[in-house]
Amino acid sequence: MLQAHLRSSFAHIGLALRQPEEFAVAWNSGTARYRWSVWLSLFLTAVFGTATYGMTMGLLGSAQDVFYKGAACTLGAGLAWGMPLPALYILNSLAGSKLKLSSTFLAALVTTSWGGLAMIASIPINWFFSVAVPHSGVVLLVNLGVFLGVGVAMMDVFNRVMRSLEPDRDAPPSWWLVLVGAIGVELYCFFGLFNFGFVAG
Repeated sequence: MLQAHLRSSFAHIGLALRQPEEFAVAWNSGTARYRWSVWLSLFLTAVFGTATYGMTMGLLGSAQDVFYKGAACTLGAGLAWGMPLPALYILNSLAGSKLKLSSTFLAALVTTSWGGLAMIASIPINWFFSVAVPHSGVVLLVNLGVFLGVGVAMMDVFNRVMRSLEPDRDAPPSWWLVLVGAIGVELYCFFGLFNFGFVAG
């Protein structure tokens, strides 16, 4: 029973990350009902991705910097996505959206989970430049490039999911991702995430 439950959960998570549009549409149409473990696993994927990548951002500093930046990256990303989430549902509904709250939340959760995996995939890039060219300016540019690339990819995933959920609407609520990005930048600057220790290289 437990093995069957785990296999089903892993299958759903794999679908969410490989085909996020199909995953979200199945929930919204009622053809699939995802257990709490699926929702939790998607959330943990996002947390693990941001935490592990954040830890690599502290490589030019001490061990304390590694753990601090892992926590700061996760907290900043979580707040940036969570704070404007009610606005997404409310303003999207006022603009004519008929999406359920759970479907709106699922679209955001799938996007953050996908972003978490993208952050994990970017770890070797940041690690390489932090070790090969341990200069704060170079590492800053590399990290800004990674965040920009992951952000653009997440925007594409979110827009595709929202278009699949509401194909009759003219445009997805891309403004929300701009708001998320703006809040994220403010929080990351506040937490000092992009302050890298200088090491001559």
